[in-house]
This record gives sequence, C-alpha cells and structure tokens, in this order.
Amino acid sequence: MTDEDEIRRRPEFLSEEQAVRMFAGMNEVIRAGEEMRQLRSEMLALFAGAGWTQERIARLTGMSQPAVSKQVTKHGPGGPRPLAELTLDQYDTPWLEGRLWGLAEEVSEALSDNARCSRFVDALGRGRKRFTPLEVDALRRLVEEDLTLHREELPGCFRTAYDVISRGLDAPAKVTAPGSASARRTLAHRIQRDRLGGGN
Repeated sequence: MTDEDEIRRRPEFLSEEQAVRMFAGMNEVIRAGEEMRQLRSEMLALFAGAGWTQERIARLTGMSQPAVSKQVTKHGPGGPRPLAELTLDQYDTPWLEGRLWGLAEEVSEALSDNARCSRFVDALGRGRKRFTPLEVDALRRLVEEDLTLHREELPGCFRTAYDVISRGLDAPAKVTAPGSASARRTLAHRIQRDRLGGGN
C-alpha cells in the first residue's frame, strides 16, 4: 500500500468548513487583542496628557514605569489630545455608543444575565461584535425589549438613560471630538456604568 492510499483511507482530520470556523474564532481573539493593545496605548497617552504621572499610571495599570514611558513616548507630541471634560452630556456617535454599551451591561447584570441583551454584551466584551451601525441598532432593540419586559424590575434611571441615548443616536452631533472612537466609547461606557451603578 502506498502512502497515497493510506492518506485516502484515513478519515479526514477536519472538514474545510470546520477549519474555517476554527480559524475565524482564533482570528477574532487575535484581532480583539490587537485592538485592546492599541486602545490601552492611547488611553495611557490620554492619562499622561491629562497630567497623570507615569509612576501613577504604572501603579494603577500594573505595568512597569519604563513600559508606560515607552507607550506614552510612542504617541509623541502629536499624540491623543486630553479630553476637555468627561460628562455624559456629549452627543457624538462613539460617545453615545459607549453609553449604550454601559447601559446594556447594567441591564444584563441587574437581570442576572437573563436579559435579552446579555449574549450581545458578552460578545462585545470579547471583541466578537463590533460597533457597526447594524450591530448598534440590534443592541438598541435588545435593550429596549429588556426595559419594556422588565419595567418593574429595573430602576427608572435605566429608561431615562436609554431615551436620551436613543434620541442622540437618531440625530448624533456632527462634531470632531478629541480621542479616537474606541477611546471615547470606552470612557463613556465606564462613566455611564458608574452613574447608573450609583443610582443617578
């Protein structure tokens, strides 16, 4: 029996479809990791631009001071501009998307991960979903369903936040805001969660 005959007899290791799905999953994780590294680098530069010392940033991030210095230096004098103010009342699209993401996470946690938006929120956190217009619309629908179905269980401030975010996304401000879209999304996400978590 030749080697070729043996290969023909041997069951296929994986089908082509299985291999495509496997590598697609790996690529998503790799892409998410690269995007997160870029985001972290920009955030370090933003914090440094806001006057935080590199030692303080290193302590809070668990990085070494030379590593922080390298990331901040990489952006140079033309690096990310510090954000003038960090208030929820900003109406550019990335900021509103970040607020929606933060609200969705709060809804999911309040409903013990049984919310309709829970799987979507998990996929966003893992980098398996992206902030495309179609995906943002899908998340809006899921959050609205949760707010309607669980009106009695969720704080009124959740619905109030959703209404403001939704109106803003329908007619976002045409402004050039400082910071990349991903950095603005991340900051708005954190601030929105903190605000809702505090019951405001």
